[in-house]
Amino acid sequence: MSFRPVLTVLLLFSLSLCSWADVGLPNVFSDHMVLQRDTELPVWGTARPGESISVSLGDLASAQAAAGDDGTWSVRLPAQDAGGPHVLTVKASNTVTFKDVLIGEVWLCSGQSNMEWTVGSSANAAAEIQAGDFPQIRHLKVPRKSSSTPKKDQAGRWQVCSPDTVANFTATGYYFAKRLQQELDVPIGLLGSNWGGTRIEPWTPIEGFAKVPELQGILQDVEQRTPGHPTFQRLATSYLESVETWTAEAKRKIGAKQSLAPSPAYPQALVPFKTHQSPTMLYNAMIAPLIPYAIRGAIWYQGESNHTESDYTEKTIALVEGWRQVWQPEIPYYFVQIAPYHYGKEDKTVLAKFWEQQAAVETRLADSGMVVINDIGNVKDIHPRNKQDVGLRLANLALAKSYGKTGIAYSGPRYKSMRIEGDRIRVSFDHAEGVASRDGKPLSHFEIIGPDSKGWQPAKATIEGSDVILQATSVAAPVALRFAWDKLAEPNLINAAGLSTGAFRAGALPAPKSILEQIGVAADYELLYDLDLAMLSDTPRYTSDRSAELSGGIARIGYLLELGKADQVQWVYVSMNAFTQKLAQLALPTSVNRNVFQQAVSGLRVYSSIPSVAGAGKGDIGNIEFWPHNYTPANAGKVGGANAGSYDVGDQRAEPVNGYGCLQIHATGSKTTLLAINNRRAGAQADLGIGNSPGQHTDWTFTKSGKGYDYKRLRIFVQLK
Repeated sequence: MSFRPVLTVLLLFSLSLCSWADVGLPNVFSDHMVLQRDTELPVWGTARPGESISVSLGDLASAQAAAGDDGTWSVRLPAQDAGGPHVLTVKASNTVTFKDVLIGEVWLCSGQSNMEWTVGSSANAAAEIQAGDFPQIRHLKVPRKSSSTPKKDQAGRWQVCSPDTVANFTATGYYFAKRLQQELDVPIGLLGSNWGGTRIEPWTPIEGFAKVPELQGILQDVEQRTPGHPTFQRLATSYLESVETWTAEAKRKIGAKQSLAPSPAYPQALVPFKTHQSPTMLYNAMIAPLIPYAIRGAIWYQGESNHTESDYTEKTIALVEGWRQVWQPEIPYYFVQIAPYHYGKEDKTVLAKFWEQQAAVETRLADSGMVVINDIGNVKDIHPRNKQDVGLRLANLALAKSYGKTGIAYSGPRYKSMRIEGDRIRVSFDHAEGVASRDGKPLSHFEIIGPDSKGWQPAKATIEGSDVILQATSVAAPVALRFAWDKLAEPNLINAAGLSTGAFRAGALPAPKSILEQIGVAADYELLYDLDLAMLSDTPRYTSDRSAELSGGIARIGYLLELGKADQVQWVYVSMNAFTQKLAQLALPTSVNRNVFQQAVSGLRVYSSIPSVAGAGKGDIGNIEFWPHNYTPANAGKVGGANAGSYDVGDQRAEPVNGYGCLQIHATGSKTTLLAINNRRAGAQADLGIGNSPGQHTDWTFTKSGKGYDYKRLRIFVQLK
């Protein structure tokens, strides 16, 4: 009998054990790495429990540690000046050596495709690659991965910039690094953690969502799906108890030869996220493995995948404050305002509203800054090839704000104030030295509006010193202005540095004659909420929210939905006797406010531009279905005539709370959906409808009909006692 197979297995097992127990470091430590200058340098890894670890950076510094019971260890080397190359050595029972280590400036380059976009796919690629011999610039590309729990490592390793490697570097990051290296004369390291087409939520740690009250719905969703989190533990324990109760009862019934009830279904709220677009999934796999590697800051180019939503400012704050909490509290954050692009049939102002949200980040988030690129984009290509100027503008912003370099222009003219002067508006700007027209043509994309019903009018814009004067012959008494308020806007207002001006609006808009005035009920109702559905999101931001201002008992409630294509706007106004006395319960249902109603309502009154809808609401009784949950076509409310096989006037809500969601009002007698707003989380592709949908589901569920409207608005009114 041969013992060779057994001995071979034992030998392999022994070698495997030794390999597992050897001292090791995550792949962010590799040959050619760049370490951050002027700050303590965390170094960490694994070894045998209790083993002594010695870390040295050439002759510059050293530190010792002992591996804990879980085999992990960490040290912090003292801050160092820029320079190199050095050797980083880690010794225990074995020795790990990293060569060609530089000390300089390290920046995270994150976001979606326009940050991932490579030098080889950008403008003048062949010439840029041939000239790309910058050994002081290093790049680590984090591979695309997602995970429902934080990972300890990633597979990317550092590369030296050369004509053989630079083609695959992030282009925005590379041109950013070139400018920094030129000005600072120190090594530059780029951590390229980016993935095309991704939303902002996957890059955000759970700690970030916890910091923003408006994002508590997302926070709850993550908490429920994170093993070990108290919310997960509570729900999982409750489910286990229900299973145990069912099991005991099932055993009893089997013994008694009785039929069994179905076993409790596993809660969907506990099922881990599965796609890379879900909250925290990319942070877990592509950011967490880099922490706590010392960096100077972060540059970010993302937003196209969130551009229809009204809470991007809040989501950005969650991202950055989350990174600052788990990584470094002082991380500066510099970002790109996305470029003009046609975005299909979407409302032409949707991108301007998003630009406004991006600009708001600067005012609400410390140590942040934005660069405008509406002059170097391509409205026919969501991936403008000119990444040279994008990187340059980000670098100049960093040089001025993070490195204190003077005399560097980093911003185009920024709106400062407006003053009405008779029939004209005077607009003042910051960063306004040498304001001019980029192309020598009249200044473009300025509009003004007066108190009448003529709407926005193109304005003649004249430069007067560092101000711009706006006038229009058709507007005798202007009250407000807007600039670049179009998704295709490529305005020509620049300053002496040749930098462009981003979209903005200012002034008090006139109040148009309302639909309520047209139908003769305006005097009886107060506006409570006003929501631009073009910016619908998981946590809607209202244009007007008077829930804290109004007071008194509620007699009646009205919902006005307007949906328009081009100049054709259809509308429905539905009012009813009050079904609640709490103003906040009338808002669009979300997982934060948890507004849930499924009941009959009385005193139904319906007005609509669509005669068949107005006629369908002649009965006095209606029913409402308001909730943030998922729902099924089961007729839980036992609404007469509802079809349990399709979504209609009678459905049943289901877990999770932060689900598909709906706000639906139905005329019970005619079985007509008077208005529907479903799937708020889908933004521009939410289900919106007036009257019955012509499809399978009369309440518009799964139709994604919102994408077909240029104008979409919900207003909620109350008649106070």
